[in-house]
Amino acid sequence: MKIFCLLTLLAAFPISAKPNILFICIDDLRPELKCFGADHIHSPHIDSLASHGRAFTRHYVQAPTCGASRYALLTGTYGPTGNDALFERARSKKIIHPSLPAYLRQNGYSTVSVGKVSHHPGGRGGKDWDDDSQLEMPHSWDKHLLPSDQWQHPRGWMHGLANGEIRKKAKDMDLFQAQQGDDNAYPDGPSVDETLKQLSLLAKLKKPFFLATGILRPHLPFGAPAKYLTYYKDRPFPPIRHRKKPAGKTTWHGSGEFMKYNRWGKNPIKDPAFALEVRKHYAACVSYADAQVGKIIKELENLGLRENTVIVLWGDHGWHLGEHNIWGKHSLFEESLRSPLIIAHPSIKQQGVSTESIVESIDIFPTLCELSGLESPAFLEGDSLLPQLEDPSDKSDGTAISYYKKSRTLRTPTHRLIKHSNGHLELYDHRSPEGESKNLAKENPQLAQELRKTLEELNSLNSKPKQR
Repeated sequence: MKIFCLLTLLAAFPISAKPNILFICIDDLRPELKCFGADHIHSPHIDSLASHGRAFTRHYVQAPTCGASRYALLTGTYGPTGNDALFERARSKKIIHPSLPAYLRQNGYSTVSVGKVSHHPGGRGGKDWDDDSQLEMPHSWDKHLLPSDQWQHPRGWMHGLANGEIRKKAKDMDLFQAQQGDDNAYPDGPSVDETLKQLSLLAKLKKPFFLATGILRPHLPFGAPAKYLTYYKDRPFPPIRHRKKPAGKTTWHGSGEFMKYNRWGKNPIKDPAFALEVRKHYAACVSYADAQVGKIIKELENLGLRENTVIVLWGDHGWHLGEHNIWGKHSLFEESLRSPLIIAHPSIKQQGVSTESIVESIDIFPTLCELSGLESPAFLEGDSLLPQLEDPSDKSDGTAISYYKKSRTLRTPTHRLIKHSNGHLELYDHRSPEGESKNLAKENPQLAQELRKTLEELNSLNSKPKQR
């Protein structure tokens, strides 16, 4: 990233020394929102948020799975590739660097988490994810809450359907559902009610707060109140791009998480009508999540907190809806790694203008530090996004690194390189209509090797402390 004068940028953002921070995580949310160009999606509340801030249309997560992606976000560093990443960190007994909430807590913030913010909703381990002796993020939160309500415990809430149905065996649970009822018929309802309660309590404190709230949907199974499905009854959907299974060695997989649910004997790969039905239920879950975002922001406004609160909306990774013959995440293709990121505050200039700069989830920690008037810790591996908040045309360093299992990928403005542990390379040109459906590594070996070298050099740099 080019050198810039931090004092000049901070002067452009007349935020009090320590603004409140509202962080909204949404699970499995691909950048298929109206404000990101998807006109068939009903997402008025997130669209409104984007119109009052900056949407980052080329934001990439570090890993296409919940636990590892949230690890990178919450630590500001690259890390393990599995869902147990934060628990591994906690079990190490030697946490060298503070997490984002721990760092803010050390610097005068009240820190509260509601819903799914770390990998386990409520942030605890044990059989039902409610064991207070097994914390996923020690020393981080004043409160780490998950109101299980009728879903019995956090594990039940995580995969819950309407009116308290929890997952025992996935094959006995429907892939999607849209029952009549209000928002509290599904798990996000009680969780968002708790978020509103915590907002009201935090508003009474004489100190800034960091409130992180995690919305579950559109995570599998795709269950949302029936009213949200009505938006899509007769709405046309765009065709699925690049539907064929890719040839050669890739990070393609057989959609195991998706396929294990009850699908009534249908397969969206072979059945276009069923594929459309799945996509509409996913969209209904997005609209349900959007409604929850609306409730939270409305309460923030009712409490008179909007003017001094930085709002961040973040999707923990993308999700394939048939692209590359995949229904799910867990690949290193674009659909798994690109997710929504929106940062909003009244002081942002050119509100509603998005930025196409390539950014990463690890950039959020240093950004929030600078917006809060705090020094960014030297161990952070990302870069502040203040330049893009000041000027949406400002360019980042133009690269994003992601990883899953033993493979790593580098995204540039024009290409994606994927390097496998055995040295096999995939090279895709995003300027071509074929996109990530044609591996060009053998056709353009020089570029493939140049990008491989860049990926290795960046890996080396990111293993060293930054000079700040």
